[in-house]
Amino acid sequence: MAKKILVVDDEVDFLEVIKLRLEANGCEVITASNGEEALKKLKSDTISAVLLDILMPGMDGLEVLKKIRKTDQSLPVYMITAFSTEERFKAANKFGASGFIVKTDDLDKQIKSVTSVIDMADRYRGKK
Repeated sequence: MAKKILVVDDEVDFLEVIKLRLEANGCEVITASNGEEALKKLKSDTISAVLLDILMPGMDGLEVLKKIRKTDQSLPVYMITAFSTEERFKAANKFGASGFIVKTDDLDKQIKSVTSVIDMADRYRGKK
């Protein structure tokens, strides 16, 4: 069964790039362009992991992460960032981020690393 990844980012071009790269790595991808849309999709679908932009208009990624953690402590949530401060990294860690993806030209290596961790997390969650 393919890993189902929810990717949340307000930048349409980046959303399409990361979607294509995840699909090339065997993932099924669902996208959302804002925090509210992401939370609705999490309620209506079974998701293996979330890739979540930290900086978005309206509900930012940290607020979405807090809401996710209120209902699911074990769902892998990776924060996506192009420009972020150390305070945001610390806050994301405090709220239970699984890791970080930096918007760079070398996304393939980061995506392979994330999908490997998601595979392990799915196996662990399946044994419970």
